[in-house]
Amino acid sequence: MTIALNTLIVLVTVAVMEGVAWAAHKYIMHGWGWGWHRSHHEPHEDVFERNDLYAVVFAVLAIGLIIYGANGFGPIYWVGVGMTVYGFLYFFVHDGLTHQRWPFRYVPRNGYLKRLVQAHRLHHAVDGKEGCVSFGFLYAQPVQKLRDQLRETHGGSLKNLDTRS
Repeated sequence: MTIALNTLIVLVTVAVMEGVAWAAHKYIMHGWGWGWHRSHHEPHEDVFERNDLYAVVFAVLAIGLIIYGANGFGPIYWVGVGMTVYGFLYFFVHDGLTHQRWPFRYVPRNGYLKRLVQAHRLHHAVDGKEGCVSFGFLYAQPVQKLRDQLRETHGGSLKNLDTRS
């Protein structure tokens, strides 16, 4: 029973983290935390960007939960593990597939991963922090719905509404 419960805690934490990441992206990164996040929306040649500090903050939180949980508070340990799993998924999908920050390239041609990439490209179609769409990392609304939202908000005049690869 313990293995099943711990696995459930990890899976629920991964699911909840998508909501936490969505809210942090929309209200913190595109709000008062724009100073760090702006680097992610501007062209650069550096390996790291200031926005990567958000990953460090979440990693420190996860590590703290794992340490706290390992000292007698077992379920908290598995929440930290779930946050870490989410962090790996974020790294794979967002940094790897969407932004091609890996030393090799893979461009999904169809399905779920293509939708995630297209949705994030639409997120970056807006200059600045206002009027963006698609703040999640592992879930994205249908691409046409996002395009329609952008056209409605910006009158159809954006730099990159074409997300075809």
